Amino acid sequence: MVYSAESRDTLAHEHLAKAAQLQPKSAAAHSNLATNLVRLHKLASAEAEFDQALRLDPASYDSNHNLGEFYIVSGKIPAAVSYLEAAQRLDPAAYDNGYDLSLAYLETGRINEARDLVHKLLIQKNTAELHNLLAQIAETSGDYLPAVNEYETAAQMDPSESNLFDWGSELLLHRTLDPAVEVFRAASERYPNSPRLAAGLGMALYSRANYDDAVKALLKAADLNPVDARCYYFLSKAYDSSPTQTEAVIQRLRRFADLQPSNAHAVFYYAMGLWKGRRAEDGKLDGAQIESLLRRAVALDPNFAEARLQLGNLYSDERKYSQAIPEYQRALQVNPSLADAHYRLGQAYVHTGQKELAQKEIEIYQRVRAEHMAEVDKQRAEIRQFVFSEREAAKQ
Repeated sequence: MVYSAESRDTLAHEHLAKAAQLQPKSAAAHSNLATNLVRLHKLASAEAEFDQALRLDPASYDSNHNLGEFYIVSGKIPAAVSYLEAAQRLDPAAYDNGYDLSLAYLETGRINEARDLVHKLLIQKNTAELHNLLAQIAETSGDYLPAVNEYETAAQMDPSESNLFDWGSELLLHRTLDPAVEVFRAASERYPNSPRLAAGLGMALYSRANYDDAVKALLKAADLNPVDARCYYFLSKAYDSSPTQTEAVIQRLRRFADLQPSNAHAVFYYAMGLWKGRRAEDGKLDGAQIESLLRRAVALDPNFAEARLQLGNLYSDERKYSQAIPEYQRALQVNPSLADAHYRLGQAYVHTGQKELAQKEIEIYQRVRAEHMAEVDKQRAEIRQFVFSEREAAKQ
């Protein structure tokens, strides 16, 4: 146990294994060995030892709780429930077990049981993590207002980086944008080295159409975590609406492309940043460089419809309509609902004298031109993916 306390787990293992051998009917000896095996990442052996401890003392709170918690940590949530329930019956006042069981109920869809247990725990011990868990339960039930209120309570009780992110992101998810900006701004000032708070602020500002400030926040997020692809997606979108800070944006997009040379999106963002920036700055455009980057993006991902569309647009801007047409066609093979590709293909057909084909594409465009709403929906989906992936990462 001394070696374990010093994190000298390999040395501890020799003695804990010997103790379990000397006292094979000791549940505590098997539990201690199991805990050591978890720290050594020998999970199958650890599970066997926890199970042996429970068989030796099935009425033990510790044996039931330890096996349930092992399954929680191992990601086997359904397997944990019965053992945590047994531990809860043995010691209803045990806070740690109650929290784990509430979380397990939530993860297995037993929402009402999770909510009831958290309320009971709050009577015993009013903590920020319980309010955060209650917010997750409310969110899963579709109760937005209770969820945001509980996230706010958790953040006020414990203004940790994680609690502030949860509060701000809940506001952002449901497009309560002014409060979301305020929460993320204050949180970013409190935790200036948090990339996800900076990214959250940038996304909130972008969603509120405050593009200049969004670019600034997302540049900071990119510097704090240069390999986070989601940050660059929103940086490119904000920059597209506010082509200021050209050199700063292009430098970050170039860095991302250099860091991830096999990432088609990284190369695409760099190409579009150059295209937008140079055109807005002085009108001079190195079409060959942008073409090379876009061709590299579609070579890395032949099904990258947006890159195909922009390559076609580049050729159309250069009046190379015979080269633009196949790029639009390939983009539409991947994504037939890409409205702008139908419109631009129709224009290219007009310039090449193919009037019937042009008319057909314009008619299709008119049917699917809900492109703006589709783009808004895509951006909301990207925000949701960012928020939930960050929340999951924080649990690990």
